[in-house]
Amino acid sequence: MVTFKTRLSKISKTNGKVILANDYDSSTKNLVAKTIKNIKELNPYLCGIKLNFHLLLPLGSKEIIKINKTAHRYGLQTIADIKLNDIGNTNRVTSEHLWSLGFDAVIANPIMGLDSLKNLVKSAHKNEKGVITLCHMSAPEAKLSYDMEIKMGKKQQLYQLFLNWALTAKVDGIVVGATFPKIIEFCSKKAGKKLGIFSPGVGTQGGSASQVISSGTNYLIVGRTILNAKNPTSVAKELQSQSFGK
Repeated sequence: MVTFKTRLSKISKTNGKVILANDYDSSTKNLVAKTIKNIKELNPYLCGIKLNFHLLLPLGSKEIIKINKTAHRYGLQTIADIKLNDIGNTNRVTSEHLWSLGFDAVIANPIMGLDSLKNLVKSAHKNEKGVITLCHMSAPEAKLSYDMEIKMGKKQQLYQLFLNWALTAKVDGIVVGATFPKIIEFCSKKAGKKLGIFSPGVGTQGGSASQVISSGTNYLIVGRTILNAKNPTSVAKELQSQSFGK
């Protein structure tokens, strides 16, 4: 059995630790062609590609399957970023559809509760798929919720509880924004090698690739910084270099 975690780690050793957030706005035309072009041109500098509602809503299942198959042809792992958060049955049905579309992993919101999260992880791992959970997002307003102090047995901040749940449920990774390097460092020290840290927010949102890699980030999730660049290949190549710690 080859897990998502193993597959992603393997390709990252040669291609670097950049995951393309292929998030185009609603005015963009030819979404499938642009996405496939990105995969073909940028794949040497990527270990994965992340698709969220920007593509999942306007595209049909055949188009999404085509994108995932193309990514797999170049060895990339594909992640469905839907912040999954519902009752167990809905989580199961949703993840089954995502796996049938060819995705390798899903990003989920742990606010669903620890038991539901455990069941989602168990089901995903049974299918050799992965679960990545939110811990602390990259947007500035994330502090209003993820830094919130709660009392769950002891006083702690919400992101600390989410980290504990991620470790208990044995998820494959957590999302911690690149704009919060100190929180990345905290999570990295506590998690060790038990899970990967995925950090969005590099570039456009102000996060530094080299800083978060040194803080403990395992994978950089980068969208607009690459997509909106005059030379996306050059930017992806530079980020790849930084992801190796060079």
